[in-house]
Amino acid sequence: MSAPDPTPRPGPDALTLLSFALLGVLALLLLWPLLTGGAMPSPALVGGLLLLRLGLQVLRARRDERLRRPASWALDLLLIALIFGQLSRQPGG
Repeated sequence: MSAPDPTPRPGPDALTLLSFALLGVLALLLLWPLLTGGAMPSPALVGGLLLLRLGLQVLRARRDERLRRPASWALDLLLIALIFGQLSRQPGG
C-alpha cells in the first residue's frame, strides 16, 4: 500500500517575500558594522523599517486570519518605541 503523492505546497505570497526581504535588509544593516567596524545605522532607519514590516504583518493578517498575532505586534511596537525613545534622547535629535 503506497501513500498518495502529497500536493505541493504553494510558495509564499508577495507580502511574505517582502517581509522576509525587510528582515534581511535589517539583518545586513545591523551586522555590517559589527563585521567591518563601521558606524551603526541610524535608529530612525531601523525603526522605520520595523514599522514598515509591522504594517506588512497587519496587511498579511487581514488576508489570513491564522496570521493574527496581537502579542507579537505588541512586542514589535514595544521594540519600535524603545528605538524611537532612544533616538529622542540623543543629543541633537
